Amino acid sequence: MLRDEGPGFPFFLPKGMTLKNTLLDYWRQVHKKYGYVEISTPIMLNRQLWERSGHWDHYKNNMYTTVIDEVDFAVKPMNCPGGMLVYASEPHSYKELPLRVGEIGLVHRHELSGALHGLFRVRCFNQDDAHVFMTREQMQDVIQETVRLFDEVYSTFGLSYTIELSTMPEDHIGTVEEWERNQDILKAAITDMGKDFVINEGDGAFYGPKLDFHLSDSLGRTWQCGTIQLDSQLPERFELEYTGEDGAKHRPVMIHRVVLGSIERFIGVITEHFAGAFPLWLSPVQVKVLTVTDRADAYAAELAKTLDELGFRVETDVRNEKIGKKIREATLEKVPYMLVVGDRDVENKTVSVRTRGGEDLGAMSLEAFAAKLREEVDSKVIL
Repeated sequence: MLRDEGPGFPFFLPKGMTLKNTLLDYWRQVHKKYGYVEISTPIMLNRQLWERSGHWDHYKNNMYTTVIDEVDFAVKPMNCPGGMLVYASEPHSYKELPLRVGEIGLVHRHELSGALHGLFRVRCFNQDDAHVFMTREQMQDVIQETVRLFDEVYSTFGLSYTIELSTMPEDHIGTVEEWERNQDILKAAITDMGKDFVINEGDGAFYGPKLDFHLSDSLGRTWQCGTIQLDSQLPERFELEYTGEDGAKHRPVMIHRVVLGSIERFIGVITEHFAGAFPLWLSPVQVKVLTVTDRADAYAAELAKTLDELGFRVETDVRNEKIGKKIREATLEKVPYMLVVGDRDVENKTVSVRTRGGEDLGAMSLEAFAAKLREEVDSKVIL
């Protein structure tokens, strides 16, 4: 929901919240598999931090600021400075690197009112950020590992992508030599994987070059969601260190990366990509139990309770309406499965299964239906 009381600040209603949390649960599963740890950093930090990171000089027009105890503060537009403080909070050894740190961070950016566009361009959003700290020798391997994570996530949603290499902008920090070296590393990493890219001249972040991943939806439109930004500037500014194999202190390098990008934008992308007919694992309501007569009401409640206890998202429709109307409404709501229960189902302890595509799968036991659901959810198949 979007309201005039908060232009560009989306509300999430119950089913939207279910979708968002399911998406984030999947994000956490994938990142645990790839060795990430998760943190949370404050939504507001003082001006001194943003000056140190370079955001105050290079990004201030997009930041919301306030004053607390006569000190300037900014609401974070990005998670990275907080991530620098987390890394710097304790000593690190080369044995810990690469250190993969993720954060589902709530960020705020001032967008012009004319640029706002549904969930696709908002002023407040959750970013599935991560920072990977590494040695220079690990850079190419880490970039390629990150691309493999992207491939796994995007293929789950049936999304293809193209890659842009965004190079040094006019407004930047760091030397031209550092930028060129980092751009060459990004080129080599992606080329070695057999992937193509195009150059997006001058559109890098102010602290480093980046690979931008543009997703193609089912309508052929493209959306920039994922990015891998190579950065040797912030570790320098925050004086980050690790103890090397030689016992001396060394400066790590890092990547900033998001795979979904703005969670809100990604939800907009997949909502249109699937035309609201989400895969079973992602659907806010997975099953709807529809009664033919009120004689099946108690059985419908029993079915819903059992499916809920098995971990499925289920609703019932026991209104005094014709079954045809109930089926039509559930179909328009894009509910993946409908269980039509009448007198015979009550008597035989079965369920009559229909899909949102109009296929009648006939009568089966609840156990058989639940097993079908479990297999479809676990495989994350797109039907």
